[in-house]
Amino acid sequence: MLILVLAIALTGFFLVSQTTNQELKLALRLATLLAAAFISLHLANRFFARFADPIMLPLSTFLCSLGLVVIWRLKPNLAIAQLSWILIGTAAALMVLSFIRRYQDLKNYKYTFAIAGIALLFAPIFIGVEHGGARLWIDIGPISFQPAEIAKILFVLFLAAYLEEKHELLSISTKRVYGIWIPEPKHLGPLIIMWLISLMILVLERDLGTSLLFFGLFLAMLYIATGRAIYVSLGAFLFAAGATICYFIFSHVQTRIDIWLDPWTDPSGKGYQIIQSIFAISSGRLAGTGLGLGHPTLIPAHQTDFIFSAVAEELGLLGGVAVILSYLLLITRGLKIALAAKDTFGRLVAAGLSCVFAIQSFLILGGTAKLIPLTGVTLPYMSYGGSSILMNFILLVLLLLISEQRSAPNE
Repeated sequence: MLILVLAIALTGFFLVSQTTNQELKLALRLATLLAAAFISLHLANRFFARFADPIMLPLSTFLCSLGLVVIWRLKPNLAIAQLSWILIGTAAALMVLSFIRRYQDLKNYKYTFAIAGIALLFAPIFIGVEHGGARLWIDIGPISFQPAEIAKILFVLFLAAYLEEKHELLSISTKRVYGIWIPEPKHLGPLIIMWLISLMILVLERDLGTSLLFFGLFLAMLYIATGRAIYVSLGAFLFAAGATICYFIFSHVQTRIDIWLDPWTDPSGKGYQIIQSIFAISSGRLAGTGLGLGHPTLIPAHQTDFIFSAVAEELGLLGGVAVILSYLLLITRGLKIALAAKDTFGRLVAAGLSCVFAIQSFLILGGTAKLIPLTGVTLPYMSYGGSSILMNFILLVLLLLISEQRSAPNE
């Protein structure tokens, strides 16, 4: 499967070099380094976690390599930087595979993860820079990264360890209101805290995507740990109420919603991005215009927020569906790993990481297709961005480690 995926990537590089007059030698170098990175990761996976899930690495390779091909087609000067981050992500994944033999040991650092995650999440408020109306980046010299990408992994590890200890207590209900068993008010503390954190991110960082991602992650893991749908219902109500209040108070929230409802009110200004995205997706039709033969560069932020629109235009409905199915398969395999995990902590970590991946993918895919308001999060493995690529490699390796202990024969 890995060889097939790399052959597809090589074909993509060749087609782009022919249709856009890019240097073929550079295409071969990019393809060779990409193949070396993923083959090295495959060999390390076979050596350190030989019973791990065999499907996730080829799927991740497909998405990562397709993203690199499209970035090279859209902005050739960014392709080398993206490949560099892929190589760094591969090196980080190799280190995690080499040094973490028992993922269960990670729960001993749950409060460290919580403190570090909160610090990273709110760091852009004080030292961040604003891009595209959202304050979610930190610049350190020539390097710019999103702390939320690191924080999401840390929060999963913390919530998994915390819920492993408290899930029985949080599952208890002693009051019944209109025939519905509700938890004790004192057990609603974590829900209220996460709700306030999500609203602070929305208001202070102007980042709807991160706010939705972290609150959705918390609700999903809380439901998985307790089996209580009441937490999801209360959480959804709280978030909807908070977002409604923010809509009437803060102009940036109002702008996002208004553009989603009717981008044609300002087609050459605030609604330009989403209108161009819709045009690009529709012009791709069934089989697409062909790599290098469309006009996806007319979309602002085409290498980050709207990379799926570029894929849909030049590879058509077939290419777009292939990408969506790949994400669905990755999510399904992650949830399967969670179901078969031998311990509660591993089950919650795998489920949490799968939920992060699912929510983030849905937010950006739904935003580019105008299904939901545009949130500005990155498309995992495909969008240009170093912090996103790096942390998604860590996410992948953690899932592989959990699946390896699940499948390893008892000795």
